[in-house]
Amino acid sequence: MAHNNGLSRLADADDRTSMRIIEAVSTAQRVSPDELELPLYDVVDPEALDRLFDADPATDLRVSFEYADHTVQVRSGGRVSIDGVGYDPGDDPERSLG
Repeated sequence: MAHNNGLSRLADADDRTSMRIIEAVSTAQRVSPDELELPLYDVVDPEALDRLFDADPATDLRVSFEYADHTVQVRSGGRVSIDGVGYDPGDDPERSLG
């Protein structure tokens, strides 16, 4: 069963770290974000991640967790990696994340 992962609530805020995570994982799984079976909020508090990483990009932070059978790493400035591969929302999804 697919969940909307809070996409409608955050539709105008897709530059948030939590949205980049959802987009990166959905790209890795080659599905649309609303087709992810596990909502991000079942694994980690998306609002807490946004507050941590969107507040001060100069702070040296790193958080790793498992989500939808992938290892997600978030670094300072909201940089997202999935299974060790960096995610850039401007990349072609056919080339991104293998």
